Amino acid sequence: MSDFERLGVFYLGKAYDPAKRSLAEDLVLYDSRHLTTHAVCVGMTGSGKTGLCVGLLEEAAIDGVPAIAIDPKGDISNLLLTFPGLSAAEFRPWIDETEAGRQGLSPDAFAERTATGHAEGLRAWGQDAARIQRFRDACELSIYTPGSSAGLELSLLRSFAPPEAAVLEDAELLAGAIEGTVSGLLGLLGIEADPMRSREHVLLSQILGTTWAAGNTLDLAGLIQAVQVPSFSRIGVIELEAFYPKQDRADLAIALNSLLASPAASAWTRGEPLDIKRLLYTPEGKPKISILSISHLSEAQRMFFVTTLLDAMIAWMRQQQGTSSLRALLYMDEIFGYFPPTAMPPSKRPMLLLLKQARAFGLGIVLATQNPVDLDYKGLSNCGTWFLGRLQTERDKLRVLDGLESAATGAQSFDRSAMDTLLSTLGSRVFVLNDVREAGPVVFQTRQTLSFLRGPLAREQIKLLMADKRPAAGASVAVAGSGSPQVSAAQSPSAAGSGASIVRPSLPDGVSEAFLPALPGPGPLLYQPALWAAAKLHFVNAKAGVDTWKSLALLAPLSASDVDVQWERATPAAEGFTASAQGAPEPSAAFLPLPKQAANVKKLAEWKKAFALHLYQHQALTLSECKALKLSSNPGEDPAAFRARLAQGARESRDALLAKVKQKYDPKFERLKAQWAALEAKIDKERAEATASQVDSIAAVGSTVLGALFGRSALSATTVRRGASAVKSAGRMSKQRGDVVRAEDQLAALREQWAELQAEANESLQAVQNEGSPEQLEITETQIAARKADINVTSWMLVWLPYRELPNQPPAPAFSWP
Repeated sequence: MSDFERLGVFYLGKAYDPAKRSLAEDLVLYDSRHLTTHAVCVGMTGSGKTGLCVGLLEEAAIDGVPAIAIDPKGDISNLLLTFPGLSAAEFRPWIDETEAGRQGLSPDAFAERTATGHAEGLRAWGQDAARIQRFRDACELSIYTPGSSAGLELSLLRSFAPPEAAVLEDAELLAGAIEGTVSGLLGLLGIEADPMRSREHVLLSQILGTTWAAGNTLDLAGLIQAVQVPSFSRIGVIELEAFYPKQDRADLAIALNSLLASPAASAWTRGEPLDIKRLLYTPEGKPKISILSISHLSEAQRMFFVTTLLDAMIAWMRQQQGTSSLRALLYMDEIFGYFPPTAMPPSKRPMLLLLKQARAFGLGIVLATQNPVDLDYKGLSNCGTWFLGRLQTERDKLRVLDGLESAATGAQSFDRSAMDTLLSTLGSRVFVLNDVREAGPVVFQTRQTLSFLRGPLAREQIKLLMADKRPAAGASVAVAGSGSPQVSAAQSPSAAGSGASIVRPSLPDGVSEAFLPALPGPGPLLYQPALWAAAKLHFVNAKAGVDTWKSLALLAPLSASDVDVQWERATPAAEGFTASAQGAPEPSAAFLPLPKQAANVKKLAEWKKAFALHLYQHQALTLSECKALKLSSNPGEDPAAFRARLAQGARESRDALLAKVKQKYDPKFERLKAQWAALEAKIDKERAEATASQVDSIAAVGSTVLGALFGRSALSATTVRRGASAVKSAGRMSKQRGDVVRAEDQLAALREQWAELQAEANESLQAVQNEGSPEQLEITETQIAARKADINVTSWMLVWLPYRELPNQPPAPAFSWP
């Protein structure tokens, strides 16, 4: 195993001598735990900054650390251009054909040369195709394009849902979340609003605060209605009409409605909800690198998206347990404009909070820019690692020096003058690594990336890369939110000719009914009946330490031929999903018939009992356990979340074991190092004395001996370090020469001790790597049945689901789930 394949260290490159402009063989390995104190990477265009940051993300993925990368230019999407075959055919679709023409090559020949050059570059840095495959196997890579269908879509305007409980219970965090949401939304409207002075900002903030405090969710349409008719009559102590008259509020409502009606805005309502857990891990718990490409957005849209994302990161962060190991990375390329030194854009507040607080939760922040003069270096003083490349102006260098001086701690003395000189000597792909946890800066050259760096990807290229991950047209309607039902073709109602009638079926006393709102669209409406039931289940297991209640609701479609409700066909439904249902159907709609048994009160009671029995038989609580790490899943925790927590536990255990290995062997290596240095000093001294004796002897015995002596290789400290043998004297060995030989023998013995200790330490490191791998951990599952006597059916309702009848097609769903 290569030294750089040890878990817990990131292979960045090799040491570089700026004075000699030469590459050394010493690997530069960065302790991943140091990223919990965050990092900033600066360097002008052509400095190699993108290659360094892409390499950092590759190393994180190989180590099992998920990442979210905000990509304003399109460069980071190159992470998907990894070709384990290293063949020309893999590179061919991604080469620059214009560049091939400039070099007088056909596209195929240029692809062949590119593939060969990439393979040679990997070999030069000790890497190969197997490492590319390891990177691809370690993580899932996805490109999201909010506001565009080129990549995977993200929904930000579908609803303004209240944040997690951890945020709602923290007044400062809640105020920040509201401020960020409102500032971003007003930014989309082109309104630069002061949170303290702007009427628009204050009004929308109070609407969101009031709604979230009640545990409710607003969509954009609901927000427009709330602007027109708020649920409160005062803002502070001032009457609403005096603070913000109705006519003025109508102008704001019209502006918001224009956003809702805009074809461009509709793209913000489609796709996955913005969920940090889903961006960091797959449903199976595999780490992800989610690249959020925003190069296609306007400045206002970018600010809205980045601010919303950062607030979501804060909410997610606050739900995590504290750790000193790296849990996840948030990387932002080209931070320019989002973290300025004086202005206060909406993105600056959450970014500053993350830089100050994320360390305790294992979230590492990595920021990159080519314009350090436009950064708040006082805020960046929270960054413990600085990657410094070639800079463009003297002002940039002075700003970086200010930031380094602010970030310096007692562990590292900062020499401003020496750093100033060093920064002036950097070339392409050469960086200074300044880590406050280390004794001093290191100059290194970045390694070859595993990914093919072809430059920013165009829309069509992103579309091609994400083709197999984009939902197919006409796929089943997935319901937003955890535990929501799905509507599949198997649940679609029969054709309207199968007993449908414009007369609504009557229900027996005691059974309530509701109608889901019908979405506009072509074709007449047809209502299908479904039975919705909710219950509370009690799970108790003393051995597992479980005593918890769980609420569950199921929605079962009904057909005229049913004798009993087919609860096995039911799908989970949010317990309160009927809150938006209507009390009356749409005019002129048709209804499918109810089962004949629905009119029988006795049969309805049997259906209710059957529902409780179904829950008892099929709704066990499954808990997972990893005995090696002494971790168990929590009730209600989905398997992916537990596997992610398990991976973090394994990483923490590994880091603790690595710390023990380091604590055991570091003193031993330091002692050998001190002895080594003492012997080298002694050899240098004895050699100097022996040389002086030789000069005297040469002067006495004549030119024949003189020629013989000068025909031999001279001794040097470098020769000693490389293990060269001592120079043998042709004549009588002086006492000083004998001392040199004896010291060299001691040095050779010391070298053997060093090699033995290194082998022993490597064996310990390998054992830690094997033991700390999440793939090697055994997971067992325990199922806990609900207490039959405690199953409490709390709600029972007939729900009418609207469908649209289309010519020569099955009826299509005409509803959405709240």
